[in-house]
Amino acid sequence: MSGGRALRVLAMVAIAWLSAGCGADPRVPSTPSTVAVWPAPPKAAEITAAPAAADGCDAEVSLRPGAPPRPGAMPPDSPMARIVAKGRITVGVDQNTYLFGFRDPATGQLRGFDIDLAREIARDLFGDPNRIELRSVSSAERVRALQDHQVDLVVRTFSSTCDRRRDIDFSAVYYSAAQRILTGDPAVRSKADLGGKRVCVTFGSTSARPLFELPARPTVRGVDNWTDCLVQLQQGQVDAVSTDEPILAGLAQQDRNLRVVGDALGRENYAVGVPKGEPELVRFVNGVLERVRADGTWQRLYNEHLGILGPSPGPPPPRYSD
Repeated sequence: MSGGRALRVLAMVAIAWLSAGCGADPRVPSTPSTVAVWPAPPKAAEITAAPAAADGCDAEVSLRPGAPPRPGAMPPDSPMARIVAKGRITVGVDQNTYLFGFRDPATGQLRGFDIDLAREIARDLFGDPNRIELRSVSSAERVRALQDHQVDLVVRTFSSTCDRRRDIDFSAVYYSAAQRILTGDPAVRSKADLGGKRVCVTFGSTSARPLFELPARPTVRGVDNWTDCLVQLQQGQVDAVSTDEPILAGLAQQDRNLRVVGDALGRENYAVGVPKGEPELVRFVNGVLERVRADGTWQRLYNEHLGILGPSPGPPPPRYSD
């Protein structure tokens, strides 16, 4: 059959099919009615047990910094010298948490309190805050990224806990936050209202544990990042999100139908994650944190990125074990 004749035959078949459709019983719907079911974000799953909690440590203490070295002139054979030799520092960060680490839709650049804090570490290493590679890691990937030396540091709303300190080290605390609840459900006003509700957290975060300690337990769902929790909440897949208040405030800024409610379920203390067994690097990072507290940089970063949270609480005072 020639190409032209084949096209004419196909056209006739199509016309006949359309005519048959037009002649169908008008009382019968041409398409069945359906109810939209929104897909859950990738890897969303129920968390059925509370993360294990390690006892017997003070998770807020770190190593006292020494005299800060001059940028570009790090002690020989130190982790800082190794970083300077490769020409940049690689830092694990978030790109999905508004206020702390997110991609600015207008510029495509990463912004936030944690992003700028990471740049201050680069500044003290190189004299240049832009000598840095920002590598996105999920909550669940943070410890492994340090263990496998995929990154030199992690600055990603990373709570210092005894459990994590078995595998990695931490700087002194640079921000302290209360865990609360984000919801659009008027029936949820406090943690007492979460019994039987569906609550979203991220895999690998510390936010799940307080939920399992409630007298009336909710169903806890895990996803990769907090933006996925926001999507689940907007689509009705969950009733609430629970994590640290600054993260929730950032989510609420993206949807004015949501609100942060209830008393604190606990407190989280953010610190810089460091590979295990690199005390010189821990002391160096703590020296950077001492500087940003003393010279007003911490307050400037708060005003720029976290001012919507209200008056600044000021940087938490460092606590050292030595």
